[in-house]
Amino acid sequence: MKTSISNISRVITSQTKSGTIPSELPKQIAAYLLEENRTGDVYSILRTVQQDWADGGNVEAIVTSAFPISSSTRSDIIDVLKKSYPNAKSFKIIEELDQSVVGGVKVNTANEQLDLSIATKLGKFKQLTSQA
Repeated sequence: MKTSISNISRVITSQTKSGTIPSELPKQIAAYLLEENRTGDVYSILRTVQQDWADGGNVEAIVTSAFPISSSTRSDIIDVLKKSYPNAKSFKIIEELDQSVVGGVKVNTANEQLDLSIATKLGKFKQLTSQA
């Protein structure tokens, strides 16, 4: 019988909730997913683990921008996340650089995507002006 994504995620969450990752855990997960031909489930599992961490008060957000974000921008992002996760105890910001993000940032959590990039804002503006 196929183990559910939530059960796999629960095991990973319980093994990593202390903040450290047991050295063999990634190999064990990879081996299981390969053996069961479930490598396509990786992103779903990761999102579920992120949600489990957030439910436990530890929110992780991936922030994508063309350049490293400033401490002011980091604080602003955390303020926005606090509104979505009022019971969170900690916030971890993982920066990802992507030159295709012309300006602004994209913020991804387990269940939310916030696109504050200039390209998206310009696209919305263009769409609004073309309808008028």
